[in-house]
Parts: sequence; structure tokens; C-alpha cells
Amino acid sequence: MHALRRWWHDTAGGLPATFWYLWAGLLINRAGAFAMLFLSLYLTNARGASEALAGTVVGAYGAGGAAGVLLGGVLADRWGRRATLLAAHLATAVLMVALAFSQPLLLIAVLSALVGVVHSMPSPAFVAAIVDVVPAQRRSRAFNLQFWAFNLGMAVASVLAGVLAEASFTALFLVDAAATLAAAAVIGWKVPETLRRSAPPPAPPTKSPVRTRGPGLHTALTDRTFLVFVGLTFVLAVLTLQTQTIMPLAMRADGLGPSAYGLVVALGGALIVLGQLFVPRLIDRHRKDVVLAASTALLAVGFGVLAVADELAVYLGAAVVWTAGSMLAAPPNAQINADLAPPQLRARYQSVFYLTFPAAAFVAPTLGGVSLQYLGDRHWLIVGGLGLLAAIGHLLAGPPRERHVAALRRAADREPTPPADRVPAA
Repeated sequence: MHALRRWWHDTAGGLPATFWYLWAGLLINRAGAFAMLFLSLYLTNARGASEALAGTVVGAYGAGGAAGVLLGGVLADRWGRRATLLAAHLATAVLMVALAFSQPLLLIAVLSALVGVVHSMPSPAFVAAIVDVVPAQRRSRAFNLQFWAFNLGMAVASVLAGVLAEASFTALFLVDAAATLAAAAVIGWKVPETLRRSAPPPAPPTKSPVRTRGPGLHTALTDRTFLVFVGLTFVLAVLTLQTQTIMPLAMRADGLGPSAYGLVVALGGALIVLGQLFVPRLIDRHRKDVVLAASTALLAVGFGVLAVADELAVYLGAAVVWTAGSMLAAPPNAQINADLAPPQLRARYQSVFYLTFPAAAFVAPTLGGVSLQYLGDRHWLIVGGLGLLAAIGHLLAGPPRERHVAALRRAADREPTPPADRVPAA
């Protein structure tokens, strides 16, 4: 019993109540966000769209997501985390109801793009709110639990989506809307506004009243230390997305059917749900750059092994290796991202960070398909080599990044408290 209490303390202890309400909202949000998983099937089966048109509409949803993360980051730093979360959830519920009863394909395409925007808006606000309320020494476990809730919610969503889609596509959208409203209710009832409004120090006096540009989204886009980290995360995302984009094609070439692919994906999801809660005790004693280097190396090895895979057992074994890498990477990745962001720009930095995932979702299948077609199994050696280079990059970038974070903390400690009514620039 003592060991169990110790494990629980190391995994989830010392986290404030607001975090747990945010966590509950995220879990409900992801568990209920299942309608768009079946968007292409809905378009082809229920609305008579061609496969090409269905792909275009799904692409519109993805493009909306890229815009949504940037919009969500700006709004979360200007309006506040709670206001952005509530606005995004309520807008999602309305759009889902509209999709449930819309028939013209053009209208469905427009609504899907808008859903992509509002679906992505909460991500920067969720993470920025977690950073606002969780002390720095406990953020690793908070981000670990966030990653676990996200994957658990997605697993639940996949099961529910399949059941509802068999019964009614209309029900699929309506239940999604109801779950989104439930998440909004938790946030509106229990989550206070966590944003502390601040402003940059006043500019030195000048002879003419020339306006100077304050810190905003451009600050994140020109922060070299941050962009190096984002670049390394992009490589991590490209590696991870091999499971969704290129691996199914490789398994088909090896004579393995959809059921085999489903088994490999299910194994990865089960490992995350069962094992993610044990990660904090494993990594908290180690430097974040070392953990990220090790996790990226595991991903590289796991995918590199596919160069010689031709049986299901090899794919399953490789899945264990790359899933372990993903599990180890999640907490330090999120924590470094939080450490690099100035307090008044937390959500904007999160939004730029989250852009890596739609970018990787475009690059991974586009270049990966060409590589697999012309290089065959050597594609996986290239993927593995890219991962090993990124692992070395983490080791090289880690020490200067830590010095940069220490300088940010010293500057934050010296900064005077600004008037409460000042808001940072867009």
C-alpha cells in the first residue's frame, strides 16, 4: 500500500484542483471529438461525394486546424484562457449541429473548415492554462497526465465513433456536440481565468511619438532557440506520423491486411494507456535533453527496424519500441515548450509549437509516399537516420537551451508587476 501511495504521489500528487478540472475538460473533449474521424466515410456514404471530393473536404478541415492553433494562441493571450476555451467549445457545438443537418456539399466543406479552426483553438489555451496554475517543478507530471488523457480520450472516441456511425451519422454529430457542451460546462463551472495580464516594460522616451511594436506572435517566430526546438519536434512528429501514413502501405506490400495494421495501432494505444502513468518516476531524475534524445533514438530504431520487417511479429515488436519513445518524449517536450515561452506570450508560443503537427501531417505522407515507392524498404533506413540525427540535435541544443531558459527566469524575476489592465499586442 505504501508503494502504491508513493507511485500515486510521484504520478499525480501536488497538482492544483484547477488542473484536474482542465484535465477533465480535455478528457471529455477528446472522448467526444469523434465525428470528424468519420468525415470522409460520411461524405462518401451519406452524401454521395467522390473520394477526391471527400479528400478535399478533409483537407479543408486540416487547413482550418493550422489557422486555428495560431488564432487560439493569440486569443488565449488577449482574451484569456477560459474565454478562449469556452468560445471554441461553444462554437464547435453549434457547428456540429449544423453539420448534422447540412446537405449541400459546399456548405459541408465550409463548415468542416470552420470546425477545423475551432477544434484546434483550445490546444494552446489548455496548455497555457496548465502552465499558469502548475508550479514548474510539477509540470512534468501534469503534462504526462495531459498526454495520457488525450490518448485515452482518443481511444474512447474511436470506439464510440464506430458504434454511432453504424447507427446514424446524424447521431454522430449530435453526440459530439453534446460532449463538447459537457466539456464547456466543466470549464465554465470550475475553471477560473488563469491569465495574469501583463505588459512589456515601457519604451524609453523619444523626441517623437513613434509607436514601437510590442511582443506578439512575431516574437515566437523570431526566437531562434525556440525555433530550433520546434524544428526538432517537427522531426519527432514526422517520425510518429509514419504509423498513420506510410506504415499501412508498407504492411500491405508485405501481404498484411487491415486487421494486422489495426492490431499494431491498438498495441501502441494500449501501451500508452497502461504505461504512461509510470513515466514520471522514470524520467524526472534525468535532464530533459537527454530524455528527448533517448526517446527520439527509440523512435528511430523502431522505424528503422521496419526495413527488414515482413511479418506481423516484427511490426508488433517495433511498435513497442517506437511507442516507448513517444511516451518518454511527451512530458519533457511540453515542459521545454512551456519553459521557453515568456509568461505574457505563453499561448502564442504554444500555437507556433502546435503548427508542427499539421505541417508534419502534410510532409510525412507527401514525401514518405514518394520515398517508399522509389526506395522501398530503404525508406525506413532514411527515417531511422533522420531520427538519430534529431537525437544528436537534442544533445547539442540542450545545454544552450537551458542557459536561455535560466536567463528568461532571471528576467522574469526582475520584471516589475505591470498595471492589470494592460494586454500584450497581437
